[in-house]
Amino acid sequence: MAYYQFRREQFLPGSLEEIWAFIFNPGNLKRITPDSMGFDITSEGLPDTMYEGMMIAYRVAPLLRIPTTWVTEITHVKKHHYFVDEQRVGPYKMWHHEHFLEATGDGVKMTDIVSYQPPFAFLGRIANQLIIRRKLEQIFDHRAEVLKTLFGGS
Repeated sequence: MAYYQFRREQFLPGSLEEIWAFIFNPGNLKRITPDSMGFDITSEGLPDTMYEGMMIAYRVAPLLRIPTTWVTEITHVKKHHYFVDEQRVGPYKMWHHEHFLEATGDGVKMTDIVSYQPPFAFLGRIANQLIIRRKLEQIFDHRAEVLKTLFGGS
């Protein structure tokens, strides 16, 4: 059973409150996801901020433009510090995404840790080497560029 972690850090100028408000608004998920993912939120009537227990449904087409349903639950929240989303329905055997924010002297350090298991055992390991890891890098590279455009930083 293959298990992987992906980690990314980004520094953004601005206040912790401002950056938290942006990333904690589910409506901004589409703004920070590459168009190539075919990402759309299908949940209706979402509030402007997430909360523990919140379920968010998406349509996403990460591979060969084949659409799939992905449902995540916000499982943990500590305001202005971190939140966690976990896949409940979707393409992975397991997906656990931790989002951390930390005020620094000149802005905010944002850290993401994604722990995941691809489906299909041995084939999943191959898919991770050939496709999944690279796709995660592309998604987070895109997100970093969008956030840099919005907030500045590195």
